[in-house]
Amino acid sequence: MKKILIGLLAVLVLSACSGGSASSIVGQWELVSHGSASSQTPAVEGVDTSIEFSADGKLHGNVGCNVFNGDYKVDGDTLTFSPVASTLMFCEDVAAQESSTLAVFSESATFVLDGDTLTITSADGASVIVLAKK
Repeated sequence: MKKILIGLLAVLVLSACSGGSASSIVGQWELVSHGSASSQTPAVEGVDTSIEFSADGKLHGNVGCNVFNGDYKVDGDTLTFSPVASTLMFCEDVAAQESSTLAVFSESATFVLDGDTLTITSADGASVIVLAKK
């Protein structure tokens, strides 16, 4: 019985320390919606979007027209971003979703990870994006 309890305890400790993907934002995500918390706008249909949080603290992606990149750090439920660089092409059909998304990646934001859904809110609460795991 003692061996079973020790084995069970070891499994629980290892599971808690593993930092598994369920508690990590690392990976590729697609934009689901953007805008204010009270008025989300669905991502433009038929436009491929991709936002990647790399394990080495790099952020890069494309939310319809321009590519962007920068660095990020996670501390609890807070993301802190280095200045995000972006190309500057104008694409009228996705301009609003690009500006909403990039506004969230300014300085710091909070996030909630719920299964395969990641919601990121800007520090001032004015901008929110909802992402789905790819």
